[in-house]
Amino acid sequence: MSTIQIRQAVLADLDAMSVLFDGYRQFYQRDSDVAAAKQFLADRFNHGESVVFIAHEGSEPVGFAQLYPSFSSVSLGRIFILNDLFVSESGRRKGVASRLISASVDFAKTVGAIRLALSTAHTNANAQALYEAKGWMRDDDYFYVYTIPA
Repeated sequence: MSTIQIRQAVLADLDAMSVLFDGYRQFYQRDSDVAAAKQFLADRFNHGESVVFIAHEGSEPVGFAQLYPSFSSVSLGRIFILNDLFVSESGRRKGVASRLISASVDFAKTVGAIRLALSTAHTNANAQALYEAKGWMRDDDYFYVYTIPA
């Protein structure tokens, strides 16, 4: 029987989330800064700017997914961007990421969103395989992402 539990995070989860979020940022070659991670997450919570799901194995926090709300003007509907998905080393290969994705999709459906979107590195074959196994489809019409510093 699995001891993995997924639930929507609340402000009381901020300390645990900060450590996970810092690990996520380090995965993407950013310097560790738990205080900055905590402030960033607190700002998202305090302004209602994201929805976060947290995964626990027993009492240990092992992963999270963060969704940002947005809208599609063309489709006239709410969408969510699955912007962040991370599972700590101790939680990997246990279905945590899959369950976080499922919780995110279920939430979006519950609140009437028309779709979820995400992006991942071209080289992140493991993530791509997971997304495709969960039914996500690559949008080859919009393959490139453009950015500019603000």
